[in-house]
Amino acid sequence: MLTWDVLRRRGNFYIEHTVKGLPPVLVFDYETVVDGRTLERPVNYLLLRIRPDPAHPTDNAKRPIVVVDPRAGHGPGIGGFKADSQIGLALKNCYPCYFMSFTPRPVEGQTIEDVAHAEAFFLAKVAELHLEAEDRPVVIGNCQDGWAVAMLSAAAPELMSVVILNGAPLSYWAGKVGKNPMRYLGGLLGDLGGGIFDGASLVSNFEQADRPTPTSRSPTTFSTRWTRRPSGSSLSSAGGAGTSC
Repeated sequence: MLTWDVLRRRGNFYIEHTVKGLPPVLVFDYETVVDGRTLERPVNYLLLRIRPDPAHPTDNAKRPIVVVDPRAGHGPGIGGFKADSQIGLALKNCYPCYFMSFTPRPVEGQTIEDVAHAEAFFLAKVAELHLEAEDRPVVIGNCQDGWAVAMLSAAAPELMSVVILNGAPLSYWAGKVGKNPMRYLGGLLGDLGGGIFDGASLVSNFEQADRPTPTSRSPTTFSTRWTRRPSGSSLSSAGGAGTSC
């Protein structure tokens, strides 16, 4: 009965959230600066400005911090689902803070290159709004979007000062033929989804990468196990909100 009640509540929450238009699920007040769907190359991304806490007014001399939403699912995760998060720590230390969010479904025909163009436009906009800041924005890329931010930083390093990548799978697509299943699952599941790779499939891959069952892991394992250095990788990822800000 408890299981069925949880499923019922989850379904009701999803319906209520859908009726509201699927807004970003941040716990912080925010305002939309740029809607990516209005750009020349439209995407389902949004640039949000996080309104500061009156107890910690923004110091505009500090370089702005831009947190990029994880690409798996529809939620800020470590970025801003509670006060003790990347956004929360940035606000507490009086940094101007922005958040790149996205809606659950992509704009028809959008590509990862379109997303990169949108994120570059967002960062240029943040810099334009903070001409008096000490330096260019700090960009925090979480999970799959850490991978996208890494590509953007290589293509346009002038847009950012520091890049922080948390749990970003930078090496998995470069695995060996016949050995690394994500090389094939990404394309296969994208084809089965009509060109859309469902975030639920990504989470399933996370579970497959760690053999112990979810019931045998501690509650903190999922958020920390990605701090291990992947074989053959020159970069390691960081886990936990405390190391992100």
